[in-house]
Amino acid sequence: MERFKNKVIVVTGGAKGIGARISECFRSEGAKVEIIDKTAGKWFVGDIAEKSVLDDFASFVIKKHGKINILINNALPLMKGINEGTWEEFIYAQKVGVAAPFYLSKLFKDYFPPGSSIINISSSRDRMSQPQTETYTAAKGGLSALTHALAMSLAPKVRVNSISPGWIDILGYETSEEDNIQQPVGRIGNSDDIASMVLFLCSEEAGFITGENIVIDGGMSHLMIYHGDNGWKLNK
Repeated sequence: MERFKNKVIVVTGGAKGIGARISECFRSEGAKVEIIDKTAGKWFVGDIAEKSVLDDFASFVIKKHGKINILINNALPLMKGINEGTWEEFIYAQKVGVAAPFYLSKLFKDYFPPGSSIINISSSRDRMSQPQTETYTAAKGGLSALTHALAMSLAPKVRVNSISPGWIDILGYETSEEDNIQQPVGRIGNSDDIASMVLFLCSEEAGFITGENIVIDGGMSHLMIYHGDNGWKLNK
């Protein structure tokens, strides 16, 4: 399939994990993909927490392509908790997780042709938490709210949606029976589970969807948890 032939795709944090898989899938369908990541490699290298980096990256994309069809805000914010996290680390996480998606959307706003899309990779942590995850959870909550705000501001030219992954294995983790049984679908997720939804939301088939958040967590956030039920046990 070549649903995205000659489309220009930007992926933040696209060097590895979910971002890398999203990039591969778009390329397999004929897209021109531009990645920005802190990791050194054959892409635009830089820290999206820095405004000057975002300015330079946007100028690079616009000069090279003259347009952008799809923006994937995927870069991972820092995860630190209230006990150990500093002011600077909390602000840094918000820059990566919320400010950068906002500012890139602003920089590219006039270069999106009609029918364009923005996909924000949020997290199931935008509405549920573990202890000591405040910097990351706050960033993902902000990104989910930013999604529906952008959807209204950029309509009808650009559709804006977010995806909230649950437990996604990006490292080839050897799962246990206990890991799998805790997921209503019987397994933990993988990068393809997220990438396939990204491509669908950016396609013409999803042309009536905007301002939405799609949860992809194998049903885990809907599972009621009791001691001894569904593989869950309370350890004191």
